[in-house]
Amino acid sequence: MLAGIEPGLVKRVGLSTTRVTNLLATGGGEPAAAIIIPGPGLNYRKLALPPNSFLVGGTVDFRGRVREALNQDQLEEAAHSIAAREIKKVAVVGKFSHRNAALERQARELLLKSSPQFDIVLGSAVAGRLNFRRRLTTAYYTAVTGSSWRYFAGEIQAAFKRRGIEAPLNILKADGGTMPVETSLDRPCETVFSGPAASAMGAYGLTMDQLTSVAVDIGGTTTDLALILEGEPLQASRGALIGGQYSHIKSLAVRTIPLGGDSTVRWQGGQLTIGPDREGPAACLGGTAATPTDAFNLLNGEKLGSSRRVLESLARPSGLTAEGLAQKVIKQVVDRLEEEIQDMFRSWEQEPAYKVWEVIHKRKVKPERIVGIGAAANIFIPALSQRFHCQALVHRYSAVANALGAAIARPTLSVTLHADTERGRYFLDREGLQGKVDSQLQLAQAKQIARDHLTEMAARQGFKEYAGSYEFGLEEQFNMIRGWSTVGKLFDVTVQISPGVIKEFQGVKL
Repeated sequence: MLAGIEPGLVKRVGLSTTRVTNLLATGGGEPAAAIIIPGPGLNYRKLALPPNSFLVGGTVDFRGRVREALNQDQLEEAAHSIAAREIKKVAVVGKFSHRNAALERQARELLLKSSPQFDIVLGSAVAGRLNFRRRLTTAYYTAVTGSSWRYFAGEIQAAFKRRGIEAPLNILKADGGTMPVETSLDRPCETVFSGPAASAMGAYGLTMDQLTSVAVDIGGTTTDLALILEGEPLQASRGALIGGQYSHIKSLAVRTIPLGGDSTVRWQGGQLTIGPDREGPAACLGGTAATPTDAFNLLNGEKLGSSRRVLESLARPSGLTAEGLAQKVIKQVVDRLEEEIQDMFRSWEQEPAYKVWEVIHKRKVKPERIVGIGAAANIFIPALSQRFHCQALVHRYSAVANALGAAIARPTLSVTLHADTERGRYFLDREGLQGKVDSQLQLAQAKQIARDHLTEMAARQGFKEYAGSYEFGLEEQFNMIRGWSTVGKLFDVTVQISPGVIKEFQGVKL
């Protein structure tokens, strides 16, 4: 039995997890190395490369043609150095490998012959778009987190099996969509920011209208912020920020701040500070340190338990009463949240979807509603909404809205196609797929090829019914000129299943 529910009645499982986020934030995971095949261009030795990086000769040009063979001597030297450091996780990343992964695959084959203990991630397999630096970041951190994620996913699957739950298990991704747990084994970094994404999707699920809302998920230690722009969660155009570098992981535009209901309140240098640490639960719930939850609890009649003693003790040196200190704490938390939301709006203004909205409506985006998520939402959201002169929504399901977001988020998937009519070929960013195209290929035909592959991939992963909910994020066409004549065209097209909710979900009652 699962909370009184027969396991056989469970038809779908959605999981939001901070596993990968915590690994990256704490420097966890396994040591990894990066073998980089950059070709000509930037001096990559002067860039901030990942630890244990090795440059190896070899060149694929922007059209996917091998122009310089892989330098096998340099590759062998790199392999010896990596093995000597007892590193087993290796990312192999070549420039323009998303258009021809031949050198990456050759490097993997040679590495495994000399060092079969290596666990190798190819950049072309985890990130298939332009921007070599972001592809390197994505591949490297996939290598770092891969083993830990596979162990974690295996434990989750085993736990469900022990309970007799046979429903498909879906993992929430940073873009607010989900993927089957089996797919996640090769793409663990796509689960980064899974927690904030669940908050955004939970707020979306509670509202499902056309208002512009800021979702504020106040947890025990942190608060997650996200924007729902006229009923659509805002996507981050530059991808998820991992290890201080932008990646090719699609992500919602979210922010996490170190401030929560259980953040420790103390005096430091005569100043009242809140967090960023947490010493345990609020004093009214059995903890020992004063927290924002205690401040609210005192002002609300101590319905959760006793908070007065810890607040009186903290207030005494300042000459404040316990109530005076509690009011000061609440104001400081609301001030901080207001400041962070204002700063987030300045960041959101750089996102294409946000800019398009402003151009169409000829005015600035303003929040029409603050949606509270989490058990602490009732404490701060009403006061915060007053600062922005907008509605406050603290739904009766706000305490479990994060779980709601994980449960109702539908699968997402994207495909990027590059076609070269002079070469008569097209290339896809996933699984190394390629095919032939006619010299007279037009943009509409390139888009159709991408859509067909999206549908096929969705069917293989078990969610073909959502392939019709697609949108194009990139539609580019370039003429190739030689002499005075056009000799061919290059096409770049990205199509994706948009984030949203599963078809079974029809919303919740207020």
